[in-house]
This record gives sequence, C-alpha cells and structure tokens, in this order.
Amino acid sequence: MTAAFPFPAIVPAVPELMLAIGGVILLMVGAFRGDRVAPVINGLAIALLILVAITVLYLPPGTLTTFGGSFVVDDFARFLKVVALLSSAVAIAMSTDYFAAVNHEPFEYPVLIILSTLGMLMLVSANDLIALYLGLELMSLALYVLAAFHRVSARSSEAGLKYFVLGALSSGMYLYGASLVYGFTGTVSFDGIAHATLQTSGIGLIFGLVFIFAGFCFKISAVPFHMWTPDVYEGAPTPVTAFFSAAPKVAGMGMVMRGAIDAFPNVVDQWQQILVFVAIASMALGSFAAIGQRNFKRLMAYSAIAHMGFALVGLAAGTEEGVRGVLVYITIYVTMTLGAFAAITAMRRDGRIVEDVADLAGLARTSPAMAFWLAMLMFSLAGIPPLAGFFAKFYVFLAAIKAGLYTLAVIGVLTSVVGAYYYLAVVKVMYFDEPAKPLEKMAYELKIVLTVAAALNILFFLYPGPLLESAALAAKSLFE
Repeated sequence: MTAAFPFPAIVPAVPELMLAIGGVILLMVGAFRGDRVAPVINGLAIALLILVAITVLYLPPGTLTTFGGSFVVDDFARFLKVVALLSSAVAIAMSTDYFAAVNHEPFEYPVLIILSTLGMLMLVSANDLIALYLGLELMSLALYVLAAFHRVSARSSEAGLKYFVLGALSSGMYLYGASLVYGFTGTVSFDGIAHATLQTSGIGLIFGLVFIFAGFCFKISAVPFHMWTPDVYEGAPTPVTAFFSAAPKVAGMGMVMRGAIDAFPNVVDQWQQILVFVAIASMALGSFAAIGQRNFKRLMAYSAIAHMGFALVGLAAGTEEGVRGVLVYITIYVTMTLGAFAAITAMRRDGRIVEDVADLAGLARTSPAMAFWLAMLMFSLAGIPPLAGFFAKFYVFLAAIKAGLYTLAVIGVLTSVVGAYYYLAVVKVMYFDEPAKPLEKMAYELKIVLTVAAALNILFFLYPGPLLESAALAAKSLFE
C-alpha cells in the first residue's frame, strides 16, 4: 500500500498552491461569465495576492525545503516574494481605469498576472537548475502574452513577438549553460554544484557559468541582452509595462543573487568579472541612451536598464552587505517605478492616450499635485538626497567600495550624474514649459499609487529601519 504524501512536506509551497488554485478558479469564473465580471475578478485577484503575501509572512520560521531539496523557503525568499506579490497587486489596481478607457476590460489580464507571479515565487525559491528553469518559463510565458495583450494594436503585437523570440533565445542560452554545468559537476542542485566547484573550476564550467548568466541578464534587462526592453516597454499596454518594470525585476534579481551566491560561491572571481562588466555596460548605456528619448515609456525602459546596472554593483561585491544593498535597492526601485507609471498611465487628453514627455508641458500649472509627486519620483530616480533613491545607490556603492571595487563605484556615481539629466528634463518640462492642453482627470486608483509611492520616497530617510533590518535578515539567510 502506497504511503500518503505527508502534508507537512508541502507547507513551504502553500503560498504557491494558493496562488495556482486561486488563479485557476478565477480563470474558470471568467470563462463561464465573460468579460462582464472583469471588475470582480480584478478585485478578487488583488485580494488573493495580498492574502498570499500574508501567508508567506506566516510560514514557519527558519529555512524550509521540500520536493527533494529543489524548493527552499528562507528569509531571502520571503522578502522577495512579499515584494513581488504586492507589486503585482498594485499593477492590477493600476490597470482598471486604463482598460475601461480603451473599452476593453478583459478578465484574462489579472489571471495572467497571477500565473506570472506564481512563476516568480517558484523562481526565488528554486534551489536547483531545473526548478529555476520551470519558474523562469512559467513567469515568462505569461509575460509574452501580456506584452501582446492589445490584439488590435500592431505595436503591442510587435512587442509580444519580439519579447517571445528573444526570450526563447535567452532560455536556450540558459539551458545550454545549465547542461554544461551539469556535465562538469554531475548535479543540478545548487548545494551539489557549490561542493563540486571546490574540486574543479575548469574552462567547461566557466563556459556554462557564462551562458547561465547570459540567460539571467536577459530577464533583468541588463546589457548586452537589453535589446528587447525599449520596444516592449513602448509597445505593450501601459499597465503591462508598469508590471514588467516591477515584479519581474524583483524575481529576476532574486534569481541572479541565489544563483550566484548559493550555486557558485567558490568561483566568485569568475562571476564577479561578468557582473562588473554587465553593471558598467548597463549603467553607461541606460544613462546615455535615455537622453535622446521623447517617449516617456522608452525613457523609463532605458532608466530600468541603468537601474539594473546599479543594483548589480552591490551583487558584484559578492558579500552579505552587497546582497543587503541589492535588496534595499530593488524594493525602493519598485516604489519609484510604479509611482512613475501611475502618472504615465494617467496621461490622456481628449480621450486619447498620450505618452511623450512633451505632453507633460506646464503640468505644474494645470495639475500641481500630480506634477509635484511625479517630480519627487524623478528626483528619487536620479538619486538626489534625501530621497529614497539616494540611499538605494548609497548602499550598493558602499558595498562595492568595501569589497575593493573602487572603479566600479566611481563609474556608478558618474553615470548616475549623467542619468540625472533626463530625469530633471522631465521636471523642467512640467514646471518651466508653456502649458499644453490639460490632461484628463486622474483616476483615484492611480492617484493613490502615485501619492503613496512618492510619499514613501520622500519620508524614507525618517524611518529606514524596517526595510534595512528585513533586507539584512534576508541577506544573512542567503549566506548561511
């Protein structure tokens, strides 16, 4: 007689099971009732994501593993899961007014976000190369569909196709690297790979490492695998772009950190060289390429590339303090970018969606509150003290300096100064250009997201303790 599967064994995966079951139920409700229940499904999806985030916080303390050690829940995973879940909930809330304005409110949208978020949760808990790939593909397949969500829009269809083709290429590169690592170590487990690299770190293993990191770089929009980002950001519906800029970046950085620290702790010198190059290239290209952008969404795409470079500065240090800096950075970045996209989503004039920076001309006189909050977010993205964006960069640069990566830190500061130009250019347009025709009234959901995001960035310096302590605990668990 076959023994029953012990229930305690699946406790670490309860949040994922809740999300999967909830997503299927919402899909069935939508399939039988049609788009007319889309507002209800949106509300239920937000409630489900928040409930799962609470469940993650109430999992038993310590490090939990299941599925033969391929799935791990520690403080590091808990931290990133909560940030990703809340980011996804905010992205759904931001979409309601947008889809109503284009007379298309689909029930599939929140379901796809839930399925993608499920992949993100699997991704940050993956403890071997196969589990990581499963999480990566579950996250990505839903993202490809979301990018092409406006089926009647040629731009959206093009964005989805580009993302799919290049995403398939990156998955192939990751799998090729994983097969090389497996071939030279004889295992796919992160712990097993770490143990095997104590005895060998030959050229074959290094090749595998390079290909794996190439796959990682694509998912976080890092140079030289950034090419999809501007076109997909511009072509996808604005709420989808907001989602792309937040939750997947959180999961992607978690994947890079766990992969580097858990699987390859004994070849730090090799992957550190990769990350230093990628960080410098991302910071430089993102900062300089954004200067000439006129479309606000493309500008935010290059901004995302630069910010991923800044985040990688902390990871390149290869230390616990560096990982803490990355966790703080990615959390603050999510608040900044979601707030900025709340303003972009609200940019409508005469019933038509507008996306150019020039469309914000004179906003300080026609909508002073929106202009002020958006200006604060632009200042924070630029890293101007005492806003949260300054402290985000401070922690990753400090970790790099303590690790002896002085050149990397100096380049980071210089590119940050260059990047400040295009953020301040947005503020200049809002406050000093002649007013354009007023934008339509901002939806209350977007007002809340913009106001809360900006307020958090303004007030962060008064009470940074909770975020810093949570990030420190998360980083510590990764090195135990």
